[in-house]
Amino acid sequence: MTAALVMLAGFLVVVVITVATGYFVAQEFAFMAVDRSRLRALEAQGSTRARGALAVTGRTSFMLSGAQLGITVTGLLVGYVAEPLIGRSLSTLLGDARIPMGVALAVGAVTALLLSTIVQMLFGELFPKNLAIARPEPVALRLQGSTRIYLRLFGPVIWFFDQSSNFVLKRVGIQPVHDVEHSASARDLEHIVADSRESGELPEDLSLMIDRILDFPRQDVEHAMIPRSQVATVDDTDTIGRVRELMSHGHSRYPVLTEEPERIVGVIRLVDILSTSLPDDSPVAALAQQPLVLSNLMKLPDALRELTTSRNQLACVVDEYGGFAGVITMEDLAEELVGEISDEHDTPDDAHEPEPRAEGVWLMAGDVHVDEAERILDVDLPVGDYETIAGLVIAHVGGLPQPGELVDIDLPPDPAHYTEDEPPSDILHVEVLRVESYVPAEVEVTITRRRRDEDDSERPDATGRDAGTRGDDDD
Repeated sequence: MTAALVMLAGFLVVVVITVATGYFVAQEFAFMAVDRSRLRALEAQGSTRARGALAVTGRTSFMLSGAQLGITVTGLLVGYVAEPLIGRSLSTLLGDARIPMGVALAVGAVTALLLSTIVQMLFGELFPKNLAIARPEPVALRLQGSTRIYLRLFGPVIWFFDQSSNFVLKRVGIQPVHDVEHSASARDLEHIVADSRESGELPEDLSLMIDRILDFPRQDVEHAMIPRSQVATVDDTDTIGRVRELMSHGHSRYPVLTEEPERIVGVIRLVDILSTSLPDDSPVAALAQQPLVLSNLMKLPDALRELTTSRNQLACVVDEYGGFAGVITMEDLAEELVGEISDEHDTPDDAHEPEPRAEGVWLMAGDVHVDEAERILDVDLPVGDYETIAGLVIAHVGGLPQPGELVDIDLPPDPAHYTEDEPPSDILHVEVLRVESYVPAEVEVTITRRRRDEDDSERPDATGRDAGTRGDDDD
């Protein structure tokens, strides 16, 4: 009877110690997984528990040392009490049942070890860990008070072990970190957005907008501007009457340039044309406003700030040689964030949005930016000294392509497509459909994947045509 009571007491002690182990495990994972920004929001609403949880997360290294100390001590205690209380009591009961003492001792020791290990792993480690990961905020809020008391009471012991480990780290040339950085870099956010898009948790349109926002600070004016070849301008010698006629079915602002040499005189606005009392045969240069001139190398956030502070809707862009390179407007900057914006002046032929033709086949304008094409096609395109798909094609052709010309471009390897064998080679097939001003104005792009050891002439594309046939059509 006494042995049974001792064994029962042993079970109870193991359960109590296991609960303590679970407490420290939940403490460790909850405060590591909890969203600090969410805690700050709760603190701003007056939550004292959130303030306490933030105080704990602000000392990550110290908290982890305390949790590890608790887990280690409770783990040792289970082993210390399980065999004497449970193992020996069970051996005594088995001995009373006329089982040989050697066998009884072995069975008792093994049973105590297995029982304590299973209980510790299941209820002291795995269950509290999974609970804290699944519900980090409520667990952290519930444990914050007792955790702070524990860290205060056992602070000297925790400090000793924490400093000892830091000393060892410094001796091997590693600088200890006392807090874990929970902020995310732009690159981290890109991966988060990509993962959320692939999992379906984030709508594709919204994820594309977030990608554009993250790219915005890295892009320069040359990336977003309307190039010189596409800018409608007026000469400084043009008359007010002629410009008024242009504005009646065109834009409301025009750069005013001299002819030889070409130089920016100013910008003429519709409001100036309508409000002037000058005769129609007067030169438009008399009404031109001082232009806002930006470098093509200026970053887009700086360009936005210049346009905003100067209260201009349009800025003239110059290159490093001082030549007129194009214009950039508020609408161009907005399109860098939300995509193509159509207005009353746009025609169907002006559409720039890539259009899917079939699985893996897209029709797009030549002036679609490379980064926008990467988002649509979900591939990384080769890096080079170009901004658009047309520039990419020209760079790989080594000249000006003709309508109907086919270009195969090797894409950078994607680790997602690696196998145990050699990684596949992703190919971007580009067919030039239309040329304007000597450069590709419309192209059809197809993405295919093949093994590097495959014969190029036998490589089928996504439309069922093979590269060899397409090359023959060129002849």
